[in-house]
Amino acid sequence: MAATTKRYAVVTGGNKGIGFEICRQLASNGVLVVLTARDENRGLQAVQKLRDGDPALSDNLVFHKLDVADSSSISSLADFIRTQFGKLDILVNNAGIFGATMLVPLFVLFGSILLIYLSSSKQWLESITDTYELAEECLKTNYHGAKQMIETFLPLLQQSDLPRIVNVSSGLGKLKNVKHEWATSVLSDVENLTEEKVEQVLNQYLKDFKEGSLATKGWPRGASAYTLSKAALNGYSRIIAKKYPNLCINCVCPGYVKTDINQNTGFRTPDEGAEGPVKLALLPYGGPSGRFFDQTEEGSF
Repeated sequence: MAATTKRYAVVTGGNKGIGFEICRQLASNGVLVVLTARDENRGLQAVQKLRDGDPALSDNLVFHKLDVADSSSISSLADFIRTQFGKLDILVNNAGIFGATMLVPLFVLFGSILLIYLSSSKQWLESITDTYELAEECLKTNYHGAKQMIETFLPLLQQSDLPRIVNVSSGLGKLKNVKHEWATSVLSDVENLTEEKVEQVLNQYLKDFKEGSLATKGWPRGASAYTLSKAALNGYSRIIAKKYPNLCINCVCPGYVKTDINQNTGFRTPDEGAEGPVKLALLPYGGPSGRFFDQTEEGSF
């Protein structure tokens, strides 16, 4: 591929799981991928593993340290991309945390179908241990981190002829799972949705969490922070899609994939989970924007 047409991608959380496979598949498609990770050693090992697995990918893989919850770390990566490439074509926001301790995974995600076994039962609730601190960290990483990545890299993405943003989301973040009537109504009102309104929803959630009133106020029970973080990310993606029509931004649920976040209980492999995000990253001109995908097929928010 000629240097003038070379495409550049950043993948957050690229050292393992779905992120690792997204990096491999994009590099296999001729994209120069900046694999990022919080831990430098693990990130460098991941790049080497990909190169060892397919030496042909060597020139399409580089590593840069990144913590999406750290503003200075995001700025450092942006400076690197600006200096080395002068533009960014693809941003894949894959990094995320569960925001709770799950003793026994009881849910299965499959495409657009969300089955939560025993979701209202004592067993389900007892399998999830969440704290205010974990919830705050979850929102900081899954929502605020991805949001800041987008805000910081927008100028570099606008230098691309085919800018793409892929937000790896989850079926748990669908509006039907938010449960809270007011929050659902705010996030579903796309025409009037703003960043400030998304923040209001998250702030109210945290306020109610701190007061110990999640259940009485009608918020989801069990994995509530993860659910809200992904619902907020979905909402923010729709705002950006509307604000920047030349930018192609979509959310995707990769399915229930074997990863650390679910103690490797998933039934899809990481390479299968990466198919949806990669498809959206490589969308041609005129591709959809502001949409939610269940794996590789368009679904509903």
